[in-house]
Amino acid sequence: MSGHSKWHSIKHKKGIIDAKRGKIFTRHANLITIAARSGGDPSINPTLRLAIENAKKDNTPNTNIERAIKRGTGELKGDAAIEEVIYETYAPGGVAVMIECLTDNKNRTFTNLRTVINKGGGQIAASGSVTYLFERRGVARVPVPPAQRDEVSLLAIDAGADDIQAEDECLVIYSKPGNLSALSDALTKAGFAPANAEVQMSPKTTVAITDEAMAKRVLTLLDAIEDDNDVVNISANFEISDDLII
Repeated sequence: MSGHSKWHSIKHKKGIIDAKRGKIFTRHANLITIAARSGGDPSINPTLRLAIENAKKDNTPNTNIERAIKRGTGELKGDAAIEEVIYETYAPGGVAVMIECLTDNKNRTFTNLRTVINKGGGQIAASGSVTYLFERRGVARVPVPPAQRDEVSLLAIDAGADDIQAEDECLVIYSKPGNLSALSDALTKAGFAPANAEVQMSPKTTVAITDEAMAKRVLTLLDAIEDDNDVVNISANFEISDDLII
């Protein structure tokens, strides 16, 4: 399994998604807040529309969504400003990790993550030392029965996909970031709505992990990073076989 999927697939395999509903709601609210800064009308703001769709798929309450939009447009006064922060990190085994955060207190976020990363045997890297190993891509995860994968693949290519990979019960469809909203709309209209569609950091090259002990160290660290409430996305450039996911 490749780190291309930004830790997403492994989170499902390890069964840790549903156990963190509160964090998921906060993550979606913050993403909506950021998107709403460019306009609070989802009909003319495709980034906001996609953020709302993703939130609803995770059953985020409508009141949370509405408040997040108002926060982003400035209608709510007195709330602390949400900032986007990315930390470049190395995990054990030379694995490069990009940690994307949304926070109202950068000092708190940095201190908490530095403690977790150091404890897990990783280190926060200098600015620019990891970023060049990744690129931003639109990623849509689409549940597709095997018999329909060719059909959906052709539809996705026509809608602007530039890469497609089969993964478990899904097709993982990649596009340029600016094409993601149109791609998601086309798939949805054809009856193949993505389970999730968002812009992610995708590694250009990967590091193979074949040792069980090293795999455990890397995955344990990513688990711990994921626990931080300010973390919204993790991308890592490892290759790991399914039998090493514990």
